[in-house]
Amino acid sequence: MSSTGLETPLWKPAADDVERAEMTRYMHWAGERRGAPFADYDELWRWSVQETEDFWASIWEFAGVRASRPYEQVLDSLAMPGTRWFAGSELNYAENMLLGPGSASGRDPAQVAVLHSSELRGLAQLTWGELSAQVAAAAGGLRALGVERGDRIVAYMPNIPETLIAFLATASIGAIWSSAAPEFGARSVIDRFAQIEPKVLLAVDGYRHGGKDFDRTAVLQSILAELPTVEHTVMLPYLYEGDIPDRSSPGRLSWSELLALGEGAELTFEQEPFDHPLWVLYSSGTTGLPKAIVQGHGGILLEQLKKRLHLELRPGDRMFWFTTTGWMMWNFLVGCLLSDAAIVLYDGSPGHPDLGVLWELAEQAQITCMGVSAGLLSSCEKAGIEPARDHDLHALRAIGSTGSPLAPESFKWVYEHVGSDIWLFSTSGGTDVCTAFVGGCPLLPVFEGELQCRALGCAVESWDEQGNGLSDEVGELVVTRPLPSMPLFLWGDSDGERLRESYFSMYPGIWRHGDWIRITPRGGAVIYGRSDSTINRQGVRMGTSEIYRAAGAVEEVLDALVVDVPRGGSDGELSMLLFVVLRDGVTLDEELKARIKRRIREDCSPRHVPNEVLQIAQVPRTLSGKVLEVPVKRILMGTPPSEAASVESLADPSSLDYFIELAREMRQAAGSTAGP
Repeated sequence: MSSTGLETPLWKPAADDVERAEMTRYMHWAGERRGAPFADYDELWRWSVQETEDFWASIWEFAGVRASRPYEQVLDSLAMPGTRWFAGSELNYAENMLLGPGSASGRDPAQVAVLHSSELRGLAQLTWGELSAQVAAAAGGLRALGVERGDRIVAYMPNIPETLIAFLATASIGAIWSSAAPEFGARSVIDRFAQIEPKVLLAVDGYRHGGKDFDRTAVLQSILAELPTVEHTVMLPYLYEGDIPDRSSPGRLSWSELLALGEGAELTFEQEPFDHPLWVLYSSGTTGLPKAIVQGHGGILLEQLKKRLHLELRPGDRMFWFTTTGWMMWNFLVGCLLSDAAIVLYDGSPGHPDLGVLWELAEQAQITCMGVSAGLLSSCEKAGIEPARDHDLHALRAIGSTGSPLAPESFKWVYEHVGSDIWLFSTSGGTDVCTAFVGGCPLLPVFEGELQCRALGCAVESWDEQGNGLSDEVGELVVTRPLPSMPLFLWGDSDGERLRESYFSMYPGIWRHGDWIRITPRGGAVIYGRSDSTINRQGVRMGTSEIYRAAGAVEEVLDALVVDVPRGGSDGELSMLLFVVLRDGVTLDEELKARIKRRIREDCSPRHVPNEVLQIAQVPRTLSGKVLEVPVKRILMGTPPSEAASVESLADPSSLDYFIELAREMRQAAGSTAGP
């Protein structure tokens, strides 16, 4: 596949911005440290993946990691899995955040650390002094409840300051954190939390989303009934004002009572080995139990300190990413507090009362870097939203996008309707490493449809099935050198078999992530969707993102899902089915089907054209917004729905009903004809 022909960048950084960038300062510093300057970012990246020990040691030194004991060696081996990082060192993630890495005097207590808003609360803020005091009180309260190093603390809470405070308190003790968003159903939460046997559960009584109130006290009772290891439940009255009414209080104490237990406590930090568990994240869990991914204090700290270079967070900046506590982007956003920027939290619907709500927040909170999903930018484009016209966005300097590949049309929309001088960076990574493999760099230009670079320290390549490296061709995204934030282990995977099967089974010793990627000649990248949902046409494998971009370019199409399933008979042929969500009032007739197919043929190729185009009410997605291509394919191929997808992991379980009925019709047709 050839490289994009669009050689004119949509944006280039100004010379003075390049000069003042933290990435530039690091590049000069690292060049002096190694005794040879770096010519550009590409040379810096190549050094970072070829000299793994030197690079990560330089991040430790450049950032000024707070550690009570120094490390004895950077890593013991390049072998994956099982690499041991920074052996001998002792530190605490929360200490580095609350006192600030590289700062002898600590944080300015009067400086704003967090701004927060929700559908239930107006915009407010916390200073570093206020945040630290509440973390100290919460940690004191947890200690009073008997929480010790290694205990698991879980939260069924939204993206609000109390959740952040509880997490930092947990980390300061050396206990292990895990969270789920309150929109998760009981079974989804139980499937996650029961694996790690928590000691304390923190929860809200309910939440507001899209203007509607959702009481979660009955759901919480169901969760607690299947978490026998929980000794204490802490309830925050979030939906209901005042303290917790008796009818909604399954717990033993309120949030205010927890803080009162720790009133006057000193802010202290347990010193932990570099690889001591910090938190447990979970795979999306569309089938079977979610993988419980354990990441460590030191590995996450080093990765997030490196991430500061890619995000170009400056003193006084305000960093926002739309997320829930059930998605790794919450952990990613929290990590931005390791910089000198404040973070902005939001709990609510990005489409209520309309799609302008986050742009209104950007204006009110003076957001400088705004992170959203690719789907949200596409929805704003389709809805005719005009952020630059309707809002004062003078503070906004950058927009980040993740969750799915960002369509070229969305790149254009941002520069036409948000700002011509915006730095737009798309990123791609995963929960498995809690970071981006490919993403943004403030020193590089932005080209339409392209991620700017491979991240420092990430030895990302495109490989074919035989393990051969590809140049400017689509292949499997692999990582050939270890990263500090790779999983320490999967909880309950005592022999490491599930971890090896998940990441190292296709290429032994090499991390295979499960995405299609193409590395462009200029060092950028294009992501083509999940390789496990690949479309196979006459032996040619294709990613789904190209089809979605083409279908989405048709004005009537709002969303889409594509799968290929076997035809009836024994010829082995596959039938590609494209399901589309259309604008209100639009019906899928033959003329519209023809236009969709024609657009896909013109934008992609004749091989990409679906056999059938079918109209659906909504695309099935997980609670974190991922399209359920593989579960839908499995349902259509005859897998029982209960085995194909975990209902509790779905944003709307009813979204699968159409496909369940279609599968029944296909089976009936197959019984009376040669094929569906």
